[in-house]
Amino acid sequence: MTRARLNIFIEPEHAKRLEDVAAHRGVSKSSVIAAALASFLSPDAMDQREAAMAKRLDRLSRQFDRLERDQSILIETVALYVRHYLTLALPVPEHQQEALRAQGRARYVQFIEQLARHIQRGRSLVREIHGEIAPEAAASEVHAPDASATEPGGAP
Repeated sequence: MTRARLNIFIEPEHAKRLEDVAAHRGVSKSSVIAAALASFLSPDAMDQREAAMAKRLDRLSRQFDRLERDQSILIETVALYVRHYLTLALPVPEHQQEALRAQGRARYVQFIEQLARHIQRGRSLVREIHGEIAPEAAASEVHAPDASATEPGGAP
């Protein structure tokens, strides 16, 4: 079998990796390049790349859907809180404002501490809320292979 001689230029880091792979497998650099080129040019290679890309796009779509759902839950939560606060908050007389500010600062510190504990435990309020409104979807999401990829700590 005759071979065509080619002179090519590649990046130095690619040359190093080519040398490492050839040495590790105990074959020549030419055979590694020939195998890579055959794989790249084969008709199945395009189908394999397309399938891999479709799989990645599907995973990204699911992650985007979860982000959109979580964002909707968070927006509704804040909107309900603001409505509740504005509906129930009474005007405070001037002489009580400083005491209420101090109480507000203490409550805020308590809130931040509670939030920090919640996050350190790897829990997600959004996931808990979603579990309450759609338990079957939340259960299947916990068992999905990439469910922990978007939120650290895995299942609550």
